[in-house]
Amino acid sequence: MLRQISEDVRVNLKDRLREVRDIIRQSRHDGASEASLLREATSHLPPFPGKGIEGLLSHAASAVDEALSIAESFVPHERPIRVDGTTVKGLGTYFPAGDEERQLGAERLFRRDMYYLGKAVLAGLKIDNARIHEAGFAAVHAAMRKRHGDLLAALAAPDAGLQAIAATCSALLVECLGQRPIRFGDAAPDATAIGDKALDISCLAPIVLACGLATTGRDGAPEPDMLEIAILAAEIRRDRIVQACAKATPVGELTPVFATLLAHLP
Repeated sequence: MLRQISEDVRVNLKDRLREVRDIIRQSRHDGASEASLLREATSHLPPFPGKGIEGLLSHAASAVDEALSIAESFVPHERPIRVDGTTVKGLGTYFPAGDEERQLGAERLFRRDMYYLGKAVLAGLKIDNARIHEAGFAAVHAAMRKRHGDLLAALAAPDAGLQAIAATCSALLVECLGQRPIRFGDAAPDATAIGDKALDISCLAPIVLACGLATTGRDGAPEPDMLEIAILAAEIRRDRIVQACAKATPVGELTPVFATLLAHLP
């Protein structure tokens, strides 16, 4: 119990430090294009009395950011060498049977991989104003263990087939949508046009689908472009996924959608 508490504290601390780092990077003197546009748009206005102070603060933010980068280079990180379709593991790896030690290791691997896969999906969708919380993915992992033990048991059975994988993917997406480990800024692209849940689905469904594809493992080792394939496939079926998530039994409605995708994607 104490070990789990300390792990939760560590994960939440990492999330808070990442948020602070993002704020510092946005304040760099040599940073955002928005700052250049703002300077051009207000160049005809009288100078602001505190502009010198603002410049000093932005230079200070740059110095702090560079110092954190240097410090970070000396700290060992559990991060993949590359983040692509080969990063994702099968659902059985993330949700294995076993003792508490094995469960903690699987949860740690799950939230680490989901964090980096989430960054890759956001980059692929050209969304740069979102923040990923490892604590959210930790909550997703715990919810899967607590609420969907029957699906995980069926997945672990020797004769587990496509339907078991699809059902687990469906439950995983539902739990991700409930915990929202990826949060967006006010100016998220297409947020007003497609709705918050649709934007969440655009970012989370490819990750879940990639996990399902890695679980099927029909062609052996995962391909580097598998994540790109998952992004395209989830985008094509986004409206159908949104409709299924709005039903009273979303897991049951999503299962045939994922089963079709898993059956036909390479």
